[in-house]
Amino acid sequence: MPDTIRTIPTPQGDARLESYRSRRPVATLLMSHGAGAGIDTLDLHSLARALPGQGVTVHLMEQPWKVAGRKVAGAPATLDAALRAVADQIRPRTPLVVGGRSAGARSACRMGRQLGASGCLALSFPLHPPGRPEKSRADELRGARLPTLVVQGERDTFGRPEEFPPGTELAMIPGGDHSLKVPKRGVVSQEDAMGILVEAALEWIVREVAGS
Repeated sequence: MPDTIRTIPTPQGDARLESYRSRRPVATLLMSHGAGAGIDTLDLHSLARALPGQGVTVHLMEQPWKVAGRKVAGAPATLDAALRAVADQIRPRTPLVVGGRSAGARSACRMGRQLGASGCLALSFPLHPPGRPEKSRADELRGARLPTLVVQGERDTFGRPEEFPPGTELAMIPGGDHSLKVPKRGVVSQEDAMGILVEAALEWIVREVAGS
């Protein structure tokens, strides 16, 4: 269960923020969701459950369009504006990591530097639309100009790990799809897949962000 649940006004309407606080934080992680599901996804909640005990406060942000019950995400600029409004309310004393899954990862890469973040955590970054590798969003990923960790499923149709630009710091979920779900008879179990996610995120935050 989150320590607090808040409603935060943004230019697009109210956002929802679930906060999972560490007693002795060395970093703060603000994560938003994709264009389909909200913050109630296994990967986001795996981070929220595990990281506070390791010194990372986790905030899960639900975008106003989702809070309002709409089925279609807003335009990228509206996602970015809402993210800014929420980040301005958090104002952590520890280094800030901005991240998200899919569309939330794109928004984090676009906004990280403007928000004073020390890094970006991108889960299932949609490198291109499925079946359209020529529509690459690699420039958006590189444009973060911050330490960035991409956590990508091996079978993600929005961009397999080997499709990412050279030099991308990337953790792969064996057999994972765009939701980081793995086959029941895959190489790793779903529990192990989330363990890979948590371990990779924690190691990267400690190495790249917590000391900044």
